[in-house]
Amino acid sequence: MHEIDMLLQGFERLASEPFALLLAVVGVALGIVLGALPGLTATMGVAILLPFTFGLDPLSGLLMISGVFFGGIYGGSITAILLKIPGTPAAAATAMDGFEMTRRGQAGLALGTATFSSFLGGTFSVFVLIFLAPVLANFALEFSASESFALAVFGLSIISSISGRSLVKGLMAGFVGLLIATVGLDPMGGFPRFTGGMTELFNVPFIPVMIGLFAAAEAFKSLEDVDLRREVAAALGRIIPPWSLFRKMLPTVGRSSALGVAIGMIPGAGADIAAFIAYSETKRFSKTPETFGRGEPSGVAACEAGSNGCTGGAMLTMLTLGIPGDAVTAVMLGALTLQGLQPGPLLFQDHADLLFTLFAGMLVCYVLMLVLGLASLRFMGRILQMPKSILTPAILVLCIVGTYALNNSMFDTFIMLAAGVAGYFMQKYGFPASPVVLALIMGPMAEANFRRALSLSSGSYDFLYTRPITAGLLLLAAMTLFMPLLRHLIGKRNRSRRAALAREEGADLDSKNGAE
Repeated sequence: MHEIDMLLQGFERLASEPFALLLAVVGVALGIVLGALPGLTATMGVAILLPFTFGLDPLSGLLMISGVFFGGIYGGSITAILLKIPGTPAAAATAMDGFEMTRRGQAGLALGTATFSSFLGGTFSVFVLIFLAPVLANFALEFSASESFALAVFGLSIISSISGRSLVKGLMAGFVGLLIATVGLDPMGGFPRFTGGMTELFNVPFIPVMIGLFAAAEAFKSLEDVDLRREVAAALGRIIPPWSLFRKMLPTVGRSSALGVAIGMIPGAGADIAAFIAYSETKRFSKTPETFGRGEPSGVAACEAGSNGCTGGAMLTMLTLGIPGDAVTAVMLGALTLQGLQPGPLLFQDHADLLFTLFAGMLVCYVLMLVLGLASLRFMGRILQMPKSILTPAILVLCIVGTYALNNSMFDTFIMLAAGVAGYFMQKYGFPASPVVLALIMGPMAEANFRRALSLSSGSYDFLYTRPITAGLLLLAAMTLFMPLLRHLIGKRNRSRRAALAREEGADLDSKNGAE
């Protein structure tokens, strides 16, 4: 095949560029560190490095930025698993099962599962980028405002899958998240809503709320749970998952990777949405959905494969159509422009050699991520050995510094602390935090695209059922939302039948004994 020949030539050219490979190593390592620290996302890392690429050749600059991108998406899972501090928004999904595995003494297994799943998901996405770019790019063009709205509604329906033991409490938490998401600038008119005159609320402070709900709340909780950190401070244990376990998760990794690629291609979607949707679909296909949220390795694998699969999908639309799939690829679009490269179909015609060398470098970046990730996990695991008197203040300091670093704003820090207090009481009374975060991600996307689609259809709602992709996603959303309720009703009916049969058998036995 032509693509394979071009890729092999790309590896040959890459082998003669040691400086570019060195920058790839630096980028991946820096990305893992940035991803692990709350508030310092992959987007921020790429934006910080962007000016430094101006003096570099295109391959070196783009490889370093790609390394930061890939390492940053993966790095968020490390602190999410060890401390329930999602370093990135996508890692909020990983924390649901990852931290529970840590509490059960399986931190090493959770980290190893996350690392291998991230590697496989990301590598799969790069191969899709190489071989299926034209076909998938044409499919992505079918997504207008109405399809993006339907995707957001489908994302919101996942609340029913991540609500934990109480669906009602999960829906209540999601509703609160949607209310918070209405604060800020109107997506169509641009006028402020529910801001109380505070300019700081013109954009919903999503990341401070997320850090507060997950990290700060966990720190506050640990202050009253004296033995918590000592329980999880055991040795990291086995890191590389046994083949017998990982083989069972391979279908999950493959399905989640494909979902991640598809979602990454959609403008406005990102790794966070891909992680939550992959988690929900894995739970739907599982024979034991009740184990999710209680330390299920497949939940960790799904989230990491989905979020890392999103990277190749987001770059696919950026390179072939000039449309960034998420915030990181929007910054990378600027990096291409700085290098004098214009994304679009002509990029593959005029700079095919550079692109396939870059693709080869991306595969190398994911291998580097696997090696550096596994090598650093033992060191990262020592975090759990720290005394509680040091660890809890350190978590709060990380939360405060990471939040302040976002916009150099004390207002964001106060929002984070307020969300932490709210998250503490939510944990205390059994309200899950994940639906709030999911609603904050999906709410603005759903509202903006719904109003845009309504405007394009001149006020008619027929786009909800006349466009096949939109109708299909909305139907899937309805099934996802009501599936837990149907499962509960069916289970209740089956239990009633078994109880009735038991009573009948008991009555028959009594009558036989009486006859004898």
